[in-house]
Amino acid sequence: MEKIDINPIVLCGGSGTRLWPLSRASFPKQFLVLSGDDSGRSLFQQAIERINSIGTSEVQVGQTLVVTNEDHRFLVLDQLRELSNIRATLLLEPSGRNTAPALTLAALQAMAEKNDPILVITPADQTVKDSETFTKALQACIQVIASENDRKTIVILGITPTAPETGYGYIQRNDKVGSFGEYSVNKFVEKPSATVAQSYLENGHYFWNSGIFVLRASTWLAALKEFRSDIFAATTKSWEARTIDQAGAIFFIRPDKELFNAIPSDSIDYAVIEKCPGSQFAVKMVELNAGWNDLGAWDAVWQVGKQDEQGNVTTGDAVLSNSKNSLVHANSRLVSVVGVENLVIVETADAVLVADRANSQDVKNIVLHLETQKREEKNLHRKVARPWGWYDSVDEGERFKVKRIQVKPGASLSLQMHHHRAEHWIVVKGIAEITNGDQIITLTENQSTYIPQGQTHRLANPGSEPLEIIEVQSGSYLGEDDIVRFEDSYGRN
Repeated sequence: MEKIDINPIVLCGGSGTRLWPLSRASFPKQFLVLSGDDSGRSLFQQAIERINSIGTSEVQVGQTLVVTNEDHRFLVLDQLRELSNIRATLLLEPSGRNTAPALTLAALQAMAEKNDPILVITPADQTVKDSETFTKALQACIQVIASENDRKTIVILGITPTAPETGYGYIQRNDKVGSFGEYSVNKFVEKPSATVAQSYLENGHYFWNSGIFVLRASTWLAALKEFRSDIFAATTKSWEARTIDQAGAIFFIRPDKELFNAIPSDSIDYAVIEKCPGSQFAVKMVELNAGWNDLGAWDAVWQVGKQDEQGNVTTGDAVLSNSKNSLVHANSRLVSVVGVENLVIVETADAVLVADRANSQDVKNIVLHLETQKREEKNLHRKVARPWGWYDSVDEGERFKVKRIQVKPGASLSLQMHHHRAEHWIVVKGIAEITNGDQIITLTENQSTYIPQGQTHRLANPGSEPLEIIEVQSGSYLGEDDIVRFEDSYGRN
């Protein structure tokens, strides 16, 4: 029997603003470990593993296509390297244009690689407790699509509702229509009021929209062309002008930046899926009851976490007394909580959030406030990931800043200079190869050097262990944008 070819598609955009201050634009929630299990995997890694575990003797799992932001490509690479036997191609968006253009890029790439494979599409920021049930449901979706001849069918996973949630979209199903347990879909309903959501729960024919779809690449492209021909044309144009490069065995596909930024922004649901019922494109649903959660706010993180006898979920160095049904996430120091109920307390090195669990969706308003004030805390943690490692801004005052810097084995910073600051470097661990003007020197633990203002310089780690240094900056301006790069291994300007 000929095998069914599928391509996993992981949509890895989004900023997760409702999970601030842990989730930020430079390190959004899909790259965090949040689900409360013992795997130590990020939500992105869990999504990759789940969707690559659906192969059978009949189903051949092909290349995983990850659609993500250009700025997150090295986060994706680092997290993929921690997984085994995953073949992936990265489609890099120069800006966020929502999920409809993202899926279109993936469909065009899949069509270029294979003859109309089945696409299994999942967001990168969800959690599922029962992986076996999830796999069976997704395999049923694949069988539904494989058995169709007209190539105009879309199958979606509908989540069995457990509460009258107002933050989810709903699917209204009809009766079973096939041999794989699938239902026909009558309509989609956007986030309802609490009263309407309660009526949906009691009705039994309404399910949460998971955002997990199965369809052929050609089906998506045909449906998009039918309902949003402007998005189809603009995305195709940007993809046809793409560039390709690679890091090891992983390819980077970059659509044309100017053309991509001109694409109308819209979601998969609004652009296509919600318009399909009653059209030539049939939508079917397979039910999923597997402890699914999209972790859309801190209350959802509390729901899926490991609760103690008082209903508290804690992470890090947290001490609670006489407190109930609260989530406490201590990231960098001891957090003590006394006599509270139903709170969310999230501590990071540079920000603390305290919120009523019932209002945790409104954290996005704090992020909007930070944006209007142009505060760095909206986008950056104190500890910032870089393709070569990370830096942590330990202290700062007038005309000085102190950083702790770690460089991965074999990695190096760009060859660069600064107009407004000088730097002192002290090696505290490992071996440093330092370009300082015309000199190249090697320093080891407890040795130091000085980089004058305006001097061309580079820091590299030639060793097999991580390199750590303390950097002391001094000068009239210490912003991260005071960098002139001459050479860079990571394609940054």
